[in-house]
Amino acid sequence: MSNRMNSVKVFRALITLAMFVIAIVLAYVLWSHYMYSPWTRDGRIRAYVTKVAPDVSGLVTDVKVADNELVHRGQTLMVVDTSRYQLALADAQSALNRARANYRQAVSQANSAKATVEAKRSSYEMYADRAERRRHLSSTAISREDLSDAISTASTAQAEYQQALQELQEQRDAVNVAQVAIQQAQVSVNQAQLNLDRTEVKAATDGYVTNVNVRVGDYADAGQQQMALIDSNSFYIYGYFEETKLPHLKIGDKADIRLMAGGTHVEGRVTGIARGIGDTENTNSENQLLDVNPTFDWVRLAQRVPVRIEIDPATVPKDTVLFSGMTATINLKPSDSDDGEPAVSVQQ
Repeated sequence: MSNRMNSVKVFRALITLAMFVIAIVLAYVLWSHYMYSPWTRDGRIRAYVTKVAPDVSGLVTDVKVADNELVHRGQTLMVVDTSRYQLALADAQSALNRARANYRQAVSQANSAKATVEAKRSSYEMYADRAERRRHLSSTAISREDLSDAISTASTAQAEYQQALQELQEQRDAVNVAQVAIQQAQVSVNQAQLNLDRTEVKAATDGYVTNVNVRVGDYADAGQQQMALIDSNSFYIYGYFEETKLPHLKIGDKADIRLMAGGTHVEGRVTGIARGIGDTENTNSENQLLDVNPTFDWVRLAQRVPVRIEIDPATVPKDTVLFSGMTATINLKPSDSDDGEPAVSVQQ
């Protein structure tokens, strides 16, 4: 009887010891999973946001979208009054027409100056040849006065020819100036046409317009944001992982994502790991020296590093609405290949 009671006591002690060991092992496994496994509850969905602003200033004459409406690339979102820009285009076109007319006139005058040069050159060559022939005649064949007149006439013809050449060069310069004026006027026309086209503010991509604060009759300044456009094809996730988990993740790892909104499950892949975060302890003093806080907390919390995750669109249910800012829980799994870039590497 005594041996039986002793056996029961030993069995109970073994059971208690086994349960204690199992509890310690489970606690260690859970603690290791919590501390080192690549998972986080701090996942945030992000998206590219375009700041929609007019490129020209003016009164808003039409707003063609409503808040949170789905739009497509090239769709008109709002219209700025076109009247002054149409007038500016007409004025620029008139200036271009004047420049072209001035160019045609300059070309005509240059052609006329060229014809005058040819005539003056022929006249000069004729008088110069006549003077040269008379210079070789004897004094009995030609008087000194006739020879002097011939030389003088040739000199006058040469001067007129040189003057005609100078005028031709001036006319050619005028043609070049007129041609440059046409180019400048064409640039003004193009600028005026661009301003007129930009009175229609169009969507740069497919997405959702939000925060539409503009109304018909408002005055919109160029470059002043009037609404935001969220690119519907750019949703991704930033998971903020503790630095203790970085050695266990790498680029290319698969991501199991659970959205807080309804617990929807989607999948993704790690595409990037941030290489730096802000350091509140590392600030500069007035002398450009580091200003280090002299206090140190005994409990040191692990820093959280942003990890970018690309969402697989095929895994997003059709009835799931994604919006920038929603939260998710992320669990990372090693990818099939080992070619991914490690999150933490030591270079010697």
